[in-house]
Amino acid sequence: MRRILISAMYLFWAVTAYTQNLAVPELPLSVPADQIKPLRSLINKDLQKALEDRLKKNKTWADLISRRRMAVGIVDMSDINNVRFARVNGNTMMYAASLPKLAILLAAEQALEDGTIKETPDIRNDMRIMISRSDNGAATRMMQLVGGSPAIEKVLRDPRYELYDPNWGGGLWVGKLYAKGGKRYPDPVLGTSHGATASQVCRFYYLLAMGQLVSRERSAEMLDYMIAPEIRHKFVVTLLKLVPRAEIYRKSGTWQQWHSDSALVWGPVWRRYIVVGLIEDSRGEQILRNLIPAVEDVLKQKRP
Repeated sequence: MRRILISAMYLFWAVTAYTQNLAVPELPLSVPADQIKPLRSLINKDLQKALEDRLKKNKTWADLISRRRMAVGIVDMSDINNVRFARVNGNTMMYAASLPKLAILLAAEQALEDGTIKETPDIRNDMRIMISRSDNGAATRMMQLVGGSPAIEKVLRDPRYELYDPNWGGGLWVGKLYAKGGKRYPDPVLGTSHGATASQVCRFYYLLAMGQLVSRERSAEMLDYMIAPEIRHKFVVTLLKLVPRAEIYRKSGTWQQWHSDSALVWGPVWRRYIVVGLIEDSRGEQILRNLIPAVEDVLKQKRP
């Protein structure tokens, strides 16, 4: 009887430890603002080297990287007290198609918070399908509602966010309606209408996960729009196979040879990370699918 009780106790402790190990913190995280460091200050030399070495093993990727036609950023958030950041061509501005709709989402949430637009069911629906379905009509309506490209730029350059900064290569940019025709408002670095850098997209997700975009409540709303993407390609195809129970917050973009994807993966143990990929190549769809296992190879390595 005593042996049975001891065995039962060991089993209980093992199950408890296992459950605690799998416990996933709720997003957005509850971290005091004064403890949240700027993402670029969290560049980790070991993670950086591991990422560079892994990407360069693939000759196609190495060639694209050397020609600045491939940019990658990762943020390891498995230990909230020791966040690690690495990037390749992180400050290279690239055309990103629909991915910068993230900037419209942020501008809309800021406008709702400031009271310059009023919440309605139609607005909420447009914000949702603009992200989950990448609906161009919804994105155009939301752009017009918040005041167009100049108003979005103002939010992106806000010192609280700094999601577009020419001194750091640029960043998220929406310089045209997602519609035929219309005035272009090109970004100062690349001169593109819809652009991004890998580093600044990582920063967007990092601030979002920390509840620092507009407010914790508004960050939670944005996360709700971004979870469970309805377009299942690129990163999502691979992630659903590798970690089907993880939460995936995501926005992608595709036009001709330009392929982009970004995701916040929130799962158990070490699978809590941000990944961004920007590709200018006709093979971009498959490259982004294959990028996830490579990134996970880097992230699952034991921390030094």
